[in-house]
Parts: sequence; C-alpha cells; structure tokens
Amino acid sequence: MLGFFFTLIFINFNSTKQLMKYITKLALLLILLYSCKNNQIQNNFVLLPKVKNIEFSGESSLLNHDSEYIFHSETNSNLPVLLDSSFKLIKGGFDNNNLSFKINNEIDVPAEGYYLNISKNGIDITAKDEAGLFYSFNSLRQLIADSKDQKINLPVVKIKDFPSLKYRSIHIDVKHHTEKKEYYFKLIDELASIKINGIIIEFEDKLGYERRPTIAAPDSYPISWWKSLSEYANERNIKISPLIQGLGHASFILKHDKYKNLRDVSNDDWAFNPLNPKTYDVQFDLYKDAIDATPHGQFLHVGGDEVKVVDREGKKGFELNLIWLNKVSEFAKQNNRIPIFWDDMYLKHGGVWMVTRNTKLTKEKVDSIWIDKQEKLTEYLDDFPKNCIYMRWNYFSPWAEGNLKTIDWYKENNLKAMGATAGQTRWILMPQDYGNIERIKSFALSSVEKDLDGLLLTLWDDDSPHFELYKRGIYAFGNYTWNGNDLSLEEFKNKFNHRFFSPFVKNNTNFIDELDNPVRDWAHLFVKEKQHRNRISKNKNAIETHIIELPSIENKGKWLELNSEKIKKAKNHSQNLGKILKNIQGLKTKIIRNNYALDVYEQVAKLTKFSYDAFLTLESLDKEEVSIKEVLKLNQKFFDVRAEFEDVYSKTRNINKHISYILDQDGHNHTANQSLNMDWQFIAELKLFEKIELTYEKN
Repeated sequence: MLGFFFTLIFINFNSTKQLMKYITKLALLLILLYSCKNNQIQNNFVLLPKVKNIEFSGESSLLNHDSEYIFHSETNSNLPVLLDSSFKLIKGGFDNNNLSFKINNEIDVPAEGYYLNISKNGIDITAKDEAGLFYSFNSLRQLIADSKDQKINLPVVKIKDFPSLKYRSIHIDVKHHTEKKEYYFKLIDELASIKINGIIIEFEDKLGYERRPTIAAPDSYPISWWKSLSEYANERNIKISPLIQGLGHASFILKHDKYKNLRDVSNDDWAFNPLNPKTYDVQFDLYKDAIDATPHGQFLHVGGDEVKVVDREGKKGFELNLIWLNKVSEFAKQNNRIPIFWDDMYLKHGGVWMVTRNTKLTKEKVDSIWIDKQEKLTEYLDDFPKNCIYMRWNYFSPWAEGNLKTIDWYKENNLKAMGATAGQTRWILMPQDYGNIERIKSFALSSVEKDLDGLLLTLWDDDSPHFELYKRGIYAFGNYTWNGNDLSLEEFKNKFNHRFFSPFVKNNTNFIDELDNPVRDWAHLFVKEKQHRNRISKNKNAIETHIIELPSIENKGKWLELNSEKIKKAKNHSQNLGKILKNIQGLKTKIIRNNYALDVYEQVAKLTKFSYDAFLTLESLDKEEVSIKEVLKLNQKFFDVRAEFEDVYSKTRNINKHISYILDQDGHNHTANQSLNMDWQFIAELKLFEKIELTYEKN
C-alpha cells in the first residue's frame, strides 16, 4: 500500500525538487496535526497542583474511567488511602495487572515525590515513600475524573512530581465558630487532594479542655473527637498541630472571673502577666490538652503577637515577652513539639516592623536601615530560644524588600524561619483582592527561592466568611507551594475552575472576581464616613453615630446630594450583581462538583444585591417615586433574604453560639465575636431598619 502511494507521487511530479517540496509540506502538515492533537489532549487533562514535569505523547491509552484497574505492588506495598471510589480497583498479581506500583526510596526525587507513567495498556507508579504513593494516586484520580467528565480515554503520559516546599500548611481558625463535624472530614480529604500536608488549628475555646474545663466553650468539641480528626488526617499525610494563644490574644481565657487575677492589666482581658507563675500553670494545662488532641502534630504554635505588656519588677519591654517565650518554648521541647511564634513583637522591638511592609523602600535603603538598627536587632539575640521557629507573617506585601531582608537575616543568624501568608484577613463577607492569590503566590515562590522551612496559609475567623469562600485561595496556596513555578494567575484560575467545578466552565466562572468590588463597597454602604461596620455593635447610640442619615420628608433632594457617589456605585453594583446571579444560575446546570460552594457564592450575591437595591429605594423615596410604606416593607424582604442566607450557611456551619457562651471584651473589634446569633453578619442592615422604623413609622 505504501509503495503504491509513493508510485503515485513519483508519477505526478516532474522533478525531484517538486517532490521534495511536496514531502516537506506533507511533513509540516503531519507535525501540525500531531501538535493540535497533543494540545487538545493536554487541555482535556488538568492536574492541580500543577505537576513538576509532564510529557504527553500525543496519544490516548486504551484506559478510561470505566476500565477495571487490576493492581499489583512489586514491593508488597499496601494501596494508599483512596479519597473516593472514582475508579474500579481489583487485586491482581505479577503477571496479571494493568496498574503496577512500588515504593523505592532510592529514586531521584525528594520526599513525597513519585513517577507516574501511563502507557497504551497500563499504568506504572514508583514512589519515594508512602506519601509519594498517596500523592501519585491523587494525581491518577484527577486524570480519571477528567476521563469520566469528558468521556475520553486517559492520555499516554509520563509524570515526574515532587514538592517545592516541605511543609505546606493551612490555618483553621475556630475562635468564633465551628463547622459541623462531618465538614471537617470532607475538608481533610479535599486538602489532601491538593497535596496540603499540614494543618494548624487555632483552638481558642473550641477544644473541650479537661484540665481547665471552665475555659472550654459550652459547644466545644471534646479532645477525643479532635483526636479522631487528627488520626483521619494523618492517614492522608496531613499532620494537625495546635495553636494556643499565650501572652496576648488571651481573652478567651481571661474573660472568665476565675482567671482575672492573671491579667496583665486588671480591667483588660487581652494579655497575661508573664511574671505570675500561675500564668504558666494555666497555659501549660491548655497545651497538654491540645497536644493530646493532636497526637501526630510536630509543632506547638504559641502565638505571641500583637502584645506589649506592662513594665514590672525592673523588667520592661521585650524582655517580658522573652521571659514568656523561653518558658513556653522549654515546655514545647519537653513535650516533643517544635514551638512556633509570630515574629512581629521582636521586629517592633528592633525598629524594623514597618520596614517589612513598606513596598516603596529599595533594597539599598532597607540594607542601610538594617545596619542602623543592628544594635537593637541583636540586643536579645543570644537570649532567644534556639528551638523556636520564627513565623514571618506578611499578608499584603510579601514582595517588600524589608520582608525578604528579614528572612535573609534570620537565616544568616541561624534562626529557623517559616512564612505565613493569608487567604482571609479582616475582609467582610468574603475574601477580597481576588482571594489574595497574587500575594499567596508571591510568598510561596519567595519561600521556595529562600529555602524556608515551610509556609502557612492563615484563614482568620475575625469576620468569619464561609469556609467555602476560602477554597480558591487554598487551591492557589496548594499549587504554588507544591509546584513552585510561575504559573500566571489567569492560568491558575482556569485550572481551578476546571478542577473545582467542571472542565466545561474553565473560562466561565469570573463571577468570583466580579463579586470583589460589590462586596468591598457593601461593607460600609449604610455606614457613615469615618466610621466602621465592625464598631457598630459596640456603640449604644450606633443608629445616630454610625448609620447613614435617611431622606428627610421636609427637605427633599438633600439626601440625593449628600449620597450621589454612593448612589452611582449602588446602581452599578446592583446591575452587575444581577448579571452575576444570572451567571450563577446558568453554571448550576454545567458544574459537576462543589454545587454547595456555588450556593454560598449565590447567597453573598443575593445579600449584597438586596442591600444595594434597598439603598436605591431610599433614593426613590427622596425623589418621591415611592412611598414611605414601600421603604418600611424592606424590613420584611430582608427577613426573607436573611432566612435563606442562614439556611444555606447552616448546612455546614454552626451559625449560633450556645446561649450560655460568654462574649469577651472584643479588643480588636471582631464582628463575628459581637453576638450569639448571626446578627453580627447583618449588623448595618439591622440598625438601618431600626432607624427607618424610628424615623418613618409615624408617617
């Protein structure tokens, strides 16, 4: 047949030159067709985190989601924990298998690494260790999910994969609420699927302390339950470690009458007196219970940030912080834990704290500041505990030369350092700045470059958005700490959409980014200038001091004049939110996974749109386009919006605190700490409707 083909070619060409031209064109066409086919295969299969090295052959295997995978291990290794039953596994033998795997600690990849090769008829896996085997099956599971979703065969492919950072940890902050128990187990599986290998839980009073039961919240989860979660996580290569705040951030302890005598300042529940021996009796008991609850943890995070205690007994300033830090670090050492503490108080003492955040300073300027501050920076250097990890936290400017200099300085002085970025700080309702993923990426890549011991993604519960809204930031963190490559943010978002929702909505989930500005402006829509939403609950006369003025019946048009800028934004945001809600409705028919996350985003959009529409109703009142009666009806509409919002949120989270829970002094104005029910989430709206009733009810 081939001979006949070439005979035809020779007959139809008058010269060798013409023939060679034709063959060249044909070869280029074949290369183009092959390239297109290979690109199509690559686009169909998305791994997140992105793997270190992947070679697509351009061919498809004979294997797919419906295939039976007959497995055998040459090293008699057990199957790793499987995160779901997405493919059929049948035990085979040496001569009877199409899925072969083994552990070989001599292969040329770091810990947790693996090779995964898919041929025409089979799969071969070689892992460095048990963790690598677990992660190789995770990657295979993602490929098979894409096979199922798109009804296509697996690609013929070679993968070499390993982490860029050894410790990749998520912060779970339960200070102001807990999720329902089953949610945490599902969350562990999801974190494991993106190769997260650590969790630091900030317990505060949500651990059922047995040695100091007064401190445990009435609805806290018992030590035995947290221990079962820790065991479950450990089986999935995630080690849970506790964070128990110590010197400051101690309101959850010092709010109780029983422990008021340990306060640094008698009328303030924020900080302990570090020279009172009973301080350590209490703290060490809490540490012991937390360690019991997290038996596989490597660390004991002791906090230590944002606290300056009163000078006493001839000691002052950072000396007192150091006394506390040395005592708690010694406790950690005796209990086989590595202590971690936030590094801000040390840098404040050294006079360089603001330098770590200032993005305008050049490297040369930062170096000169460091020289000027050298005496202060090294003043207590010899007194620092040597077993401690300095957690270099920077949530908004990780690329600042001062932040990078601090990391270098720690390493130059043989101090262990780990970074901390953020997927949620003090944002209201949902993470903003597009999930902070640009900063997450930056700190991850600089951590890899500077060979830090690890990186933590903090997720602060101060204003308590729904945990599902953190997921994109978490996936970004998982990607950049594992892969360590400069994947563009748009590429990451497309991969996230594919992996999290469906291959069919890669470029169709911009609603997350589109929510950013409407949510940001919503927080203070009904709040007066120079006031803040998170202080409304703390002011007895907030209706007058914090909530915007309403249209006057006697002075029509004045309100329009005063609020022209907000009106303009409200109209724009309301229109865009309408489009976002329509987009979300359309996506519900296309997505395959994580429908609940979409429901949560929908509630965010509905709540904010309601508020903007309510604001525009006030505009219509001032224009005499609606009656006062219509404005008074807003309260009932809000009741329905809130009911739906709480119904969706309560599917996974405990939205109300126990009736006997004691709220603390709330020194840092945490909105989620300002009511036992969810009033804190809607506080500006509630106060607005209160003001509307007081103002217009008589009319």
